[in-house]
Amino acid sequence: MSPGHIQALQAFLDAIPFNVLLGMRVIALEPGFAKLEQPFRAELIGDMRRPALHGGVISALLDTAGGAALFSQVGPKDTLSTVDLRVDYLRPGLCEPLYVEARVLRLGNKIGVADMLAYQSTGRETPIATGRGVYSVLRRDE
Repeated sequence: MSPGHIQALQAFLDAIPFNVLLGMRVIALEPGFAKLEQPFRAELIGDMRRPALHGGVISALLDTAGGAALFSQVGPKDTLSTVDLRVDYLRPGLCEPLYVEARVLRLGNKIGVADMLAYQSTGRETPIATGRGVYSVLRRDE
């Protein structure tokens, strides 16, 4: 996809105050695929004993990446909203940037489904969480 698509997605994310608060960034966007980054900040720690990232930060990035992957395949005026989100936490998140890759499994006229994988510097082969998102697609005529 073009840099313009990535900029459009980043602008959309930046219009949501919660995403701005977290500082989510679009790393890559291709048809049916998105990769997002969550930079680390100490305010995102959820378990001070370890320390480890808060699970809500991980799930928020999974959800947003799933929506972003679907965004890459819908029309510019179409809208998406989360219907269901499943998150499986596999290991604690380290105090470092978090990455999520999302792929569209199915995109129908009204519903889209995406699979997501969250990992850190350990790489994709050692995920810290996986997710599956179901999104409502509201088609708008152009």
